[in-house]
Amino acid sequence: MTPTHLPGRVAIPHQKRGTTLERFNTAPAAEVQHTLLTCLRSLRWAHRITTHRPYPTLDALLAASDEAAYDLTPADLTEALAGEVLPTLPAGSYSAAHTALSAARAAYETKFGHVFVICVDGLPPTETLNHVLTAIRSRLTNDPEEERVVAWEELRQLARGRLLDLLRGAGNCATSHNEPAPGK
Repeated sequence: MTPTHLPGRVAIPHQKRGTTLERFNTAPAAEVQHTLLTCLRSLRWAHRITTHRPYPTLDALLAASDEAAYDLTPADLTEALAGEVLPTLPAGSYSAAHTALSAARAAYETKFGHVFVICVDGLPPTETLNHVLTAIRSRLTNDPEEERVVAWEELRQLARGRLLDLLRGAGNCATSHNEPAPGK
């Protein structure tokens, strides 16, 4: 088997025949779990998705991803949040925007004790900065429990989008992961 490399991802072994979903369903569990950790840095979530293979359709896999995300405990959420970083600002963003985002991020992390997460899938790059700044400022008004629910939903959306990208071979995530997956 020759690995199929996805930018910024662990390879899912390439087999001569079959769809990406078929390869996902038949790849060794350890490789799939490691790859899933690039979508959502929760060992519980990745293990659950891996152990419930095979999935008959992409929709079934996405439904399982959502269900596994809904079942994350507060400790699982903390683990997943620890692996996240802010979305990258579009090229050409002016320095005042970086300063504003850094200040808002610092206030958010001080208040909630974890990184700000937001899914910007489908958003034009020109609107990313304004969307992120507006959202972070708005969410700073949440109480900690309310914000955990919002952050959890954003993580679920990120995981779903990353999983779709992974299976479509796009490798394009709303946030970047420059560190190895947990436990690796």
